Amino acid sequence: MLLGVSDDTVRRWIESGRLSSSTAGGPTTVDGAELAALAQQTATAPELGSPVAASARNRLTGLVTRVVKDTVMAQVDLQCGPFRIVSLMSAEAATELRLEPGVLAVASVKSTHVVVETPATR
Repeated sequence: MLLGVSDDTVRRWIESGRLSSSTAGGPTTVDGAELAALAQQTATAPELGSPVAASARNRLTGLVTRVVKDTVMAQVDLQCGPFRIVSLMSAEAATELRLEPGVLAVASVKSTHVVVETPATR
């Protein structure tokens, strides 16, 4: 879903070596940072169609691809399907949310502000 491809495609990517995986101790898993890098490589913009009604607040699920922190602020990049979303937040918030490449997050967009959320079951 996040990459815009089927589970079968992901399995083929693993089989062909395009994406590495691990089966140690359970189901097959892939490294989050590697998945984020692949999401960036395969991202394509959708065809623009006729305008449709949209809500004032949009939520985009994606993978964190980069986090740059200093002592006060952090820049967090997410790949949400074909869209790159960048959020500026306090370094403290980024640390508390445990944001790092490969982490699943939701960007909630309203006007010029981007709020980043993580799932409760992490």
